[in-house]
Amino acid sequence: MLVRTLFRCAVLLTGALFLSSDSRGQGDLELATYYYNTGAFEQARLYLDNLYKQDPSTYEMYLNTLLELEDFDAAEKVVKSRLKKRKDKSMANVDLGSLYLRIGRTEEANAAFNEALTALPKGRGPAKRLAEAFIKLDQLDLALATYEKAIREGTGNYAYHYELANLQGLRGDYEGMVDSFMALLLDRPNYLRTVQNSFNRNLRVSSDARQADMVRRKVLRASQDHPEDTVYLELLVWVFNQQRDFMSAMAHVRALDKRNGEEGRRLIELAQVAAKNGDLETAYECYALVSARGKQAPRYAQARQAMLGVLTEQVTGQFPLDTAAALDLADQYRTTLQDLGETPKTAGLMADWARLLAFHLDDASAAQTLLDRAVDMPGLPLDLRSRIKLDLGDVLVFEDDIWSASLLFSQVDLDHKEGVLGQQAKFRNARVSYFTGDFNWAQAQLDILKASTSKLISNDAIDLSLLITDNFNMDTLTAPMEMFARADLLRYRNRLDASLTTLDSLTLTYPGHTLEDEILLIRAEIAVQRGEFDTAIGHYRDIVDLYALDILADDALFGLAELHEEQLGDPDAAQGLYERLLNEYPGSLYVVEARKRFRRLRGDVLE
Repeated sequence: MLVRTLFRCAVLLTGALFLSSDSRGQGDLELATYYYNTGAFEQARLYLDNLYKQDPSTYEMYLNTLLELEDFDAAEKVVKSRLKKRKDKSMANVDLGSLYLRIGRTEEANAAFNEALTALPKGRGPAKRLAEAFIKLDQLDLALATYEKAIREGTGNYAYHYELANLQGLRGDYEGMVDSFMALLLDRPNYLRTVQNSFNRNLRVSSDARQADMVRRKVLRASQDHPEDTVYLELLVWVFNQQRDFMSAMAHVRALDKRNGEEGRRLIELAQVAAKNGDLETAYECYALVSARGKQAPRYAQARQAMLGVLTEQVTGQFPLDTAAALDLADQYRTTLQDLGETPKTAGLMADWARLLAFHLDDASAAQTLLDRAVDMPGLPLDLRSRIKLDLGDVLVFEDDIWSASLLFSQVDLDHKEGVLGQQAKFRNARVSYFTGDFNWAQAQLDILKASTSKLISNDAIDLSLLITDNFNMDTLTAPMEMFARADLLRYRNRLDASLTTLDSLTLTYPGHTLEDEILLIRAEIAVQRGEFDTAIGHYRDIVDLYALDILADDALFGLAELHEEQLGDPDAAQGLYERLLNEYPGSLYVVEARKRFRRLRGDVLE
């Protein structure tokens, strides 16, 4: 009985000692880790010298501590000891080579690295680990040799295309990188987006023409070598888009669309991207290809209407207006509507035609008749009916039927109190009040609209509000502002001579008035509309030079840039002016649009 009791006590005592030892070891590890992480390497070593003997998993922390303390002899002993014990000597040799590199023993480092490569076990994991270790040491050629050996020895028949592509990029061998990515896509087409991102990040294919051409050649060759793999056509289209060569992209998109039975979807997507980047010709051609498939094609009506939208942008975006082209466009609207019929699906087309008739062909009566038919059309969704009411109201303002227009705007405002359409209607009503001289009511509405969720509405409200605040609220005379608003209304109604005459009277009657820069801006815009570009440039430059600190300097700079881009065909000058606006007026309401245009002119693709 006594012996049994003594034995039990001995067991309990031994267990307690073991527990005490384990607890102490765990505490030492925690302290070592704490000191290591805080950079107190001398204190960390006090614990790690013993811990490493008991726990080999602390190897990396111990080795790094010795290296930080520059005790290279001790570090060499630790690495060599590990090298003897490990079955896989590859990574230990890398550590030894890294140590030798650090202390300038280059030949011994190279020998250790070669030993690491020689000792490389088979398998994808070891190859990746060794290559990544070499990459961290900037031994890129050895990393390449690692993958080449793994491929040559057929370690599990793994492909290393993705790893090789990234490695070639690091080595500056961009042609090799592209070749590896082409091989990757043949094996893994789902990596397409990854490859595109890499080309943009590493090769800057949207801005570096030389690299983009190299990529294009290699992708084209891959598509020819593997015509059955559509991934290369997809990538080729993407490359052309990055180069903004949408016309070249169109041929390949057409082939993809046909091969995949997409019934024009991809062509329409390309058309939208091309139009957004200013290539209206290619956009029109894409829509025309879809339209040419006939009425039975699912996207026929969409393409027909989109073609007219592109033509309208081309015709109305040039100054002075080519009246013959505008009349021909109006005939195309007529024949398209006859073909498609007047239905809720073509009501938007009717509104586009009406705007062309009213604001460009001076036929507001025909436009009003067309919009009246569209508004009264049965089955029209409320949102679309409201948009057409807004167009009809604009036409009524054009015809000087201010109060009927205001009534329509109020109806839309009531129907969409919390929505963007309601805010658009409220702004139009505020503008009507401004046109008719009721500046206080207009200002009250504009104050509400400044907080609009629509940036466009908010910006328009801020612009008009500033005009009123700067030139009416601080002035005891109301006549100058009333004359200016009347001139602005006449300009809106396309009565340009009458508008200029009113501005002349304002300038003569109230010389030196604060409206002088606003008067110059309207004169510049009328000159652009008439194709008198030199005159417009003079007015814009007067504002920029004489009123640089006033509220319209950024408007004038943007107008000047837009004139050079769209009418004078001088993209370099336009890009410089957009950049100047971004630098000199960073708080301008035009910053977002100016940045978009600047990027487009620089060669970026706007998707």
